[in-house]
Amino acid sequence: MEYKVDDQELNAAIFISFVNKVWPGDYNMDKTQTALSKTLNITAYDGDELVGCLRILSDGYYFGTITELLVLPKYQKQGIGSRLLKLAQDNTPTMLYFGAQPGLEGFYEKNGCHKSLQSYVIKKENIVF
Repeated sequence: MEYKVDDQELNAAIFISFVNKVWPGDYNMDKTQTALSKTLNITAYDGDELVGCLRILSDGYYFGTITELLVLPKYQKQGIGSRLLKLAQDNTPTMLYFGAQPGLEGFYEKNGCHKSLQSYVIKKENIVF
């Protein structure tokens, strides 16, 4: 497994192909490329295949958030997500805040994450991916 911190080779085509295996959707190529350019992208590759990705959005001083941590289903429970979290911790200048999908709390707690503030969502109508 090869891990890359600040993966400069990650582009929208690679990411969309990957994310559709985890969160299927009709994602816009240009908007995805713009989103990727605004985050620190930490990736895991098995050969040429992207199998895991963690993205961090941060102002570099006050605030950082993990926008998503995704691992292909067939690669889950092999330590990839844990390694991506450790690389995130080691390569960000801020504390990281993030939400967890229900049922995954044990994974994060096992990896040294602590429950913090309750999260809330302000929904945006008519979002087009």
